[in-house]
Amino acid sequence: MVLMAVTVTEGSKMAGMDDQRTTVAVVSPGYMGAGLGGALRAGGARVVATVAGRSARTGRLAGRAGLELLPTLDDVVAVADVVLSVTPPGDAIDAAVAIRAAADRAGVAPVVADLNAVSPATMGRIAAELKGLVLVDGSISGPPPSARPGARVYLAGEGADVVAGLPWAGQVEPVVLAGAVGTASALKMCTGGVYKGLTALITQAMRTAGAYGVLDAVVDDLARNGLAQTAGVARSATKAGRFVDEMLEISATQESAGLTPDVYAAIAAVYRDVAGTRLAGADPEQERELTAAEVVALLSRPVGDRPA
Repeated sequence: MVLMAVTVTEGSKMAGMDDQRTTVAVVSPGYMGAGLGGALRAGGARVVATVAGRSARTGRLAGRAGLELLPTLDDVVAVADVVLSVTPPGDAIDAAVAIRAAADRAGVAPVVADLNAVSPATMGRIAAELKGLVLVDGSISGPPPSARPGARVYLAGEGADVVAGLPWAGQVEPVVLAGAVGTASALKMCTGGVYKGLTALITQAMRTAGAYGVLDAVVDDLARNGLAQTAGVARSATKAGRFVDEMLEISATQESAGLTPDVYAAIAAVYRDVAGTRLAGADPEQERELTAAEVVALLSRPVGDRPA
């Protein structure tokens, strides 16, 4: 099947909605969710979220983005025209269950856009949980607009034009794909696999080079080909825990396509190992100037603490 992408221009009419101010709920307002919410708020939308049961960091990010915080998920879903589900991949199904339950309790039927990095098969399970609601299959390519404007949000399925037509304030580029639910997730499994897979390979190469005393020479050689990603390796380490689930989703997607699942199962193991290092505990939004040697040192596990 050929996928035809059409970029939707800012301010396009949202099907099924009037000209009143649109209310968008973000579940939940972490690094990416708060960034998307901030962009929509800048565009004129009312953006609501809850930080009930969430970390202090999530509360800080939501506050920094200027989101309107409500007491519970029920309160958030009850007032929403559109709900954006932005969670770690391993939490996507639970989030769908919670959103559906909240919608049922409130007697509302918002458009739900699942923007999580999951396989088409997992998106199918999410669709089953949200049956009766309009589900938009979505995926995000790029950092949060709060870090750098220009991320693409790929959208597929009924209601894709509604999400594409939200007031993204020029900070996000919505792209509607020709295809049913699962199409945007399939795209993410391909592109995310390249971006995060390459970073995992460079991470593994740098750690190996450090062990053999050739780190400077390796980084210099990678730089000749535009592959010296010291800052990217450090940043990815802070999100390694959630990357494990994403790599496993990619592995399952490739297996469903008749390909070996082993490549991304191995990359998941790399990120699982990285998630146990000192660098993994840093905040993703905190930019730090680290040398390659400092990154490799922080990617070292304590003596005697090796993965099983």
